[in-house]
Amino acid sequence: MKFATRAIHIGHDPDQHNRSVMPPLYQTSVFAHHHVGEELPYSYARSGTPTRAALEDCLASLENARYGLAFSSGMAAIDAVLRASLKPGDAVLAVADLYGGAYRLLTRVLAEQGIEVRFADLSDPASLADQLTANVKLLWLESPTNPLLGIVDIAALSAEAHRYGVAVAVDNTFATPYLQNPLELGADIVVHSATKYLGGHSDVLLGLVALNDEARYKAIRFIQNSTGAVPGPQDCFLTLRGIKTLALRMDRHCDNAERVAAFLEAHPAIERVFYPGLPEFPNHALATKQMRRFGGIVSVYLKDDSREAASRVAERLKLFALAESLGGVESLVNHSATMSHGSVPVEQKQKLGIREGLLRLSIGIEDIDDLLADLAQALG
Repeated sequence: MKFATRAIHIGHDPDQHNRSVMPPLYQTSVFAHHHVGEELPYSYARSGTPTRAALEDCLASLENARYGLAFSSGMAAIDAVLRASLKPGDAVLAVADLYGGAYRLLTRVLAEQGIEVRFADLSDPASLADQLTANVKLLWLESPTNPLLGIVDIAALSAEAHRYGVAVAVDNTFATPYLQNPLELGADIVVHSATKYLGGHSDVLLGLVALNDEARYKAIRFIQNSTGAVPGPQDCFLTLRGIKTLALRMDRHCDNAERVAAFLEAHPAIERVFYPGLPEFPNHALATKQMRRFGGIVSVYLKDDSREAASRVAERLKLFALAESLGGVESLVNHSATMSHGSVPVEQKQKLGIREGLLRLSIGIEDIDDLLADLAQALG
C-alpha cells in the first residue's frame, strides 16, 4: 500500500472492534483476567492498550519499521532512547544545531549521570571518524535541524558510524515520515515529537519511536514500561486521527512554505532565509536527495538583529501566533533565542547562529495569499 493508504488503514482491523471504522478509544486503566496466571495481550494500561498499539503499529508502517513505541511526549521518547542506549562512561555524539530541549536533557540530565555528551558540526561526514572515540555508543542527528534547517547526510553518517559499531538515532520531527525515512537511509532509530506534524492540530502531547532491531526495541520498551512515560488513550486517538490526513497536510505545508520562502527572500527587511527548498541553500542538493519535499518550516534573520525588532514583527502578525511549537494546521512564529532554545547558554546560541533577530516560522495550511499579506504588513 502507498503512504496515504497506510496512514488511514494500518494499525486497525474493524473486525476486532465490532466493525468500528475508527480505532476505539479504550478509556480504561485495567483489563479483566478470567483466572489467575492468565496471559493477556493487555493487562494494565501503562504496559499497553489497543488504542496505543494501533498508533504504534501505524507509525512503524509509515517509517517502514518493524516496531513502534508511543510516549507521553517527544522528550520522553528521546529520554527513553538515550537511557536504553547509554550507560555511565559511554558517550553520545550529537549534531550541534539541535532542539533546545534535547540539548538541555543531554547537558543537564544525562551528563550529570555519567554520560559524556559531545556536540559536533556533522555537515561533512568525512569528519565523523575523528569524533568516534571508543566510548561513543550513539550518534544523535536531526535533519533538518531546529531552528536553522541544517541538512546532514544521514546515509553517509550512518554508514561511517556503523563501521565503528555506533548506533544512529534521528529526530525526524521536521520532515515527518511523509518526506523522509531515516531507517531506509541507514539509521537505527527514528524519533518524533508527534505533538507537531503527526498530530497536526496543536491539541496533543505525544512522542513516537520507530526501529527494526528486536533487542534495541525490547530495551526501549522496558524503559517505556518501567518509567511509565506513556500517552493516554485520548492522545493516542487524536494522533491516529491526525495521521490520517498527514499526506494532505504536508503537501499544503510544503506548498505554502515554498511560497513564503521565496517571498521573504525578496523582502528588504530580511537578511537571510533558511529553507532547504531554496536552490542556494547550503546542502540543497543533499536535501533533494534524501527528502521528498522540504517541509513547512522557514527561518529568517531580520536585518535589524535585535530582540525588539523580532518582538515588533511577532506582535504585528495577525495569523501567525507567537508560540513554542510547530507543525499544526495554523501558522506559528517562534523566537528561538528565548523560546525553543531559551535553555541553551548564550555563548552556545551565538556559536550556533541563534540570534536575537532570528524568527522560526511554522507555515500552516491557511490560504497562501492571506499568509503573505500578513507577513507583508508585519514586516512593513
